[in-house]
Amino acid sequence: MLDTNIVLSALVFNAGRLAWIRHAWQQQQLQPLVCRETASELLRVLAFPKFKLSTSEQQELLADFLPYADVVELPMPWPDLPACRDEKDQVFLVLAHVGKADALITGDADILAMREDFPGLIMTAEAFAARQA
Repeated sequence: MLDTNIVLSALVFNAGRLAWIRHAWQQQQLQPLVCRETASELLRVLAFPKFKLSTSEQQELLADFLPYADVVELPMPWPDLPACRDEKDQVFLVLAHVGKADALITGDADILAMREDFPGLIMTAEAFAARQA
């Protein structure tokens, strides 16, 4: 599964260093997971003025991601997992756990700091690419 910044980079910068991730989900070599909270965050971030995306461009990008993603309903309350130092990132740990993800691909320092608590799960995009090679 992918955190929001990885999805955003793959979508917005389609010729950038993470473009291969977009191709991987399109070719079904990588299975993204989303839940209500992460989908809402992606919608919110795509609308940031710095990206200068029109509503139709935002919808086009979402249409190139959401159909490939598995939707996971998170239980309430969330499972008792080690806590991320940035509580807003906890949803990614919960989603990876509930969705039984093989990997949580991220560049977020707060999530990466949790690697010891989730051995083999949390990794950078580069580490994931190396693992797949």
